[in-house]
Amino acid sequence: MDFTPVWNARWLLLDSFLTTLLLSTIAVVVGTLVGAIVAVLRTLNVGILNVVLRAYVELFRGTPLLMQLFFVYFGLPMLGVNVDKFWAAFSAISLYTGAYVAEVFRAGVEAVPRGQVEASTALGLTFVQRLTYVIAPQALRVALPPLVGVYVSVIKDTSLATVIGYNELMRRAMELVLQYGRPLEIFLVVGILYFIICFPISKFSEWLERRLARNGA
Repeated sequence: MDFTPVWNARWLLLDSFLTTLLLSTIAVVVGTLVGAIVAVLRTLNVGILNVVLRAYVELFRGTPLLMQLFFVYFGLPMLGVNVDKFWAAFSAISLYTGAYVAEVFRAGVEAVPRGQVEASTALGLTFVQRLTYVIAPQALRVALPPLVGVYVSVIKDTSLATVIGYNELMRRAMELVLQYGRPLEIFLVVGILYFIICFPISKFSEWLERRLARNGA
């Protein structure tokens, strides 16, 4: 195998790697915040609000991320809203992530024994106190493994941003393949770069699970 083209384009690959890392980090952080807010609001069971939030979750989980990217980048300008490539990728991926995170958190909340919630209510704890001291710690233990799965999937799904011309890692790889014609070497290196982003998240999740298990013992 000849890795000369990869070496010659190392700075371009590094730039795209950092771009992908930035997009992934922002999308995960914002998506988690959106998902957490949606999950908390859904626990309130407020009529029309619950309907709107459920519609959001079902819409973004029930349609392909690729279509959402197309709608934000190509559809919104037809409605008079111009969005550049970064904001289109960021907003679509963040909302997509938020929908999945909301369901993960909701499942975690529902796994908390109802008796504990009722007991904390009887003790006079406010909703915020119940959420902070009773619900959230237990829900997090349940939600953590699938949550990490969502994060890893989102990082890999950032490659779809290539369809709107955003210069992330996969788009750079495709450009280099067209330029040098060495797909095996180039995609092998790009795969390793994605692994470098995803693997630490998995290991951190394992460490956090062990820590939560010890604290909950």
